[in-house]
Amino acid sequence: MSYQHQYLDGTRIHFPLGKVVCIGRNYAEHARELDNPIPTEPLLFIKPGSCVVPLTGGFKIPVDRGAVHYEAEIAVLLGKPLSTHPTEEEVRDAISGFAPALDLTLRDVQAKLKEKGLPWELSKCFDGACVLPPFVSAGFFEEPTDIGIRLTINDEVRQDGNSAMMLNPIVPIIQHIAAHFTLQPGDVILTGTPAGVGPLNPGDELVLELPGASRFEGRVL
Repeated sequence: MSYQHQYLDGTRIHFPLGKVVCIGRNYAEHARELDNPIPTEPLLFIKPGSCVVPLTGGFKIPVDRGAVHYEAEIAVLLGKPLSTHPTEEEVRDAISGFAPALDLTLRDVQAKLKEKGLPWELSKCFDGACVLPPFVSAGFFEEPTDIGIRLTINDEVRQDGNSAMMLNPIVPIIQHIAAHFTLQPGDVILTGTPAGVGPLNPGDELVLELPGASRFEGRVL
């Protein structure tokens, strides 16, 4: 099934799917669990839109490239362009919605790339590497500094975090990104994952949610 931005009520969002900008190690406990240093400035990388798949109906993972790790993240959908040091107000006005997303990582591949000091694309940009359900309208949340993110796999809660735990909060991190390169309507920001990442396996049953806002069920095909 091809991906199309949409809201929780099924309304299709007319923005084209753009790039997916990811923030690495934005939760201190996640950095520690992988024995990574806590970054002193935001760690950014980009996934192409071609890697995005919908959660509805289930999704596939590679089975021949080592461990595939889940990373549940708060996704931010942009509805207006941002560039050249936008103000806090401009960033807030540009946010169209929030969703719980999965940033999938070929962890064994990534480890080898990191050992060699190479970029992460082979481990982060494969087809299906970003799983997105529908978005909740931005107006649902009074403040983006208090948004929960939770992932349950096979009835066990694996990740349970909140944007209040981020090293770089949502609005300032988007300001930082836009200061370096232009963001377009339809671009998605993945804001980092809390502790608890681990491997996915075919047949896993998932519940991905922004507690109190949206809840989605899916499975690994």
